[in-house]
Amino acid sequence: MAEVSSSLLEQLKSCIVCSWTYLWTLWFFLMLFLVYILRVPLKINDNLSTVSMFLNTLTPKFYVALTGTSSLISGLILIFEWWYFRKYGTSFIEQVSVSHLRPLLGGVDNTAPSNSTSNNGDTDSNRQSVSECKVWRNPLNLFRGAEYNRYTWVTGREPLTYYDMNLSAQDHQTFFTCETDHLRPADASKKDLMQKAWRERNPQARISAAHEALELNECATAYILLAEEEATTIVEAERLFKQALKAGEVCYRRSQQLQHHGAQYEAQHRRDTNVLVYIKRRLAMCSRKLGRTREAVKMMRDLMKEFPLLSMFNIHENLLEALLELQAYADVQAVLAKYDDISLPKSATICYTAALLKARAVSDKFSPEAASRRGLSTAEMNAVEAIHRAVEFNPHVPKYLLEMKSLILPPEHILKRGDSEAIAYAFFHLQHWKRVEGALNLLHCTWEGTFRMIPYPLEKGHLFYPYPICTETADRELLPSFHEVSVYPKKELPFFILFTAGLCSFTAMLALLTHQFPELMGVFAKAFLSTLFAPLNFVMEKVESILPSSLWHQLTRI
Repeated sequence: MAEVSSSLLEQLKSCIVCSWTYLWTLWFFLMLFLVYILRVPLKINDNLSTVSMFLNTLTPKFYVALTGTSSLISGLILIFEWWYFRKYGTSFIEQVSVSHLRPLLGGVDNTAPSNSTSNNGDTDSNRQSVSECKVWRNPLNLFRGAEYNRYTWVTGREPLTYYDMNLSAQDHQTFFTCETDHLRPADASKKDLMQKAWRERNPQARISAAHEALELNECATAYILLAEEEATTIVEAERLFKQALKAGEVCYRRSQQLQHHGAQYEAQHRRDTNVLVYIKRRLAMCSRKLGRTREAVKMMRDLMKEFPLLSMFNIHENLLEALLELQAYADVQAVLAKYDDISLPKSATICYTAALLKARAVSDKFSPEAASRRGLSTAEMNAVEAIHRAVEFNPHVPKYLLEMKSLILPPEHILKRGDSEAIAYAFFHLQHWKRVEGALNLLHCTWEGTFRMIPYPLEKGHLFYPYPICTETADRELLPSFHEVSVYPKKELPFFILFTAGLCSFTAMLALLTHQFPELMGVFAKAFLSTLFAPLNFVMEKVESILPSSLWHQLTRI
């Protein structure tokens, strides 16, 4: 019974909301009819005549001032609307009307779920949106001291944002510290120093804290900090990481023996495992940067075999890049077969590397003219579909691979499917695409065809979930201010910006013409107004001919 009454109440509310617009229309016409009936006692005709006489006495200077003021106000509104749109991606007037005026006028939110089924669907889509807008650690991030700081010394620009560096500090505290550090009396002091170092914003203070920790005892995390931030060359960073490896292995073996003695020892072992994996991965990256690619590949393979469950570091993406440098395409395909799985999270590296391998089979002989005449072969179709799949996952990458946009140093964190991920991928993989003959030509000819398959990417995808709407905001936080963030899909100018632009231009033109040709514009204004009010006068005459002239007197008698 309660369910029936609640459903009837909901239906009644919906009927009232739907009829609200019609009630407003009926009320408007009733008011017009009442004003017409009361036109004699209200002396509306006399007042209109007085207003007309007043307007006839005005000089052209008044109209110039009026149109000029209107142009100025609309221009100010246009400037504010444009600034608000560039900063927040939406129109201020539209946002206010939707957020505040629409509820007052009885509007309903179309996105609100109407039943439990739609509610569950919204929950799933929101959960997916949150997961896709998660910021990830860049597996190929550069060294601050040896690479990022050198860029700052040469250009005077900061390649990393405060938001990005703050996320790195949080990662270091998560991976390299644990709550039970104080239970080790021998290590408590140096651990406290390193905890303060990871929280410190000033780079020199962090480096000083790391040196103080090393004066007390060998500390793996102190060597990590110095290798990342103080070392000015990759060779020096590698030397410090090797020292960190010795200290890290001692701590790892000690905690490995005690990990089953309680939760606190298990937490310490987990922390020591993270430290050891991080050091070995960075050592492999040093070998890769110093040209010892085969050695780097061996270190990465051994690391993945020793710690197969630590997928959060995404070491396979480092391995893919090193294998592409060796042109070991069969090994690359083997890695993709393991990680390009439907149940695993995708990345630009996975999708575009798969597209590169399929493009490699046909790109050297691909010709757009020949393909248009004879059609695409099976291998070419597979390559094009792989490119479309990659572009759908991250549509920002092709502009960097085709050098339509300039590259910058990749950030330490990336947003999957965002501009930051595209920069990180293209920075390291552009050379691999150039090495495959015809691959960039095939990408150039086919990548824009992806957008015909997904005309509404924010609402529905083809092979992936709809494109998340949060990428632009997150990328602006991750990328430096001197970089123009790539936005997908391109936002059209809101109606009110176009409207205010037209209004500003039109009133400015009227002010100029009225100032230059006052008499001619006066004649034109009178002709325009008479033409505008001609239908209204015609309707009024017809109404007066139908209704009796003594209607008001009859109403007063009643």
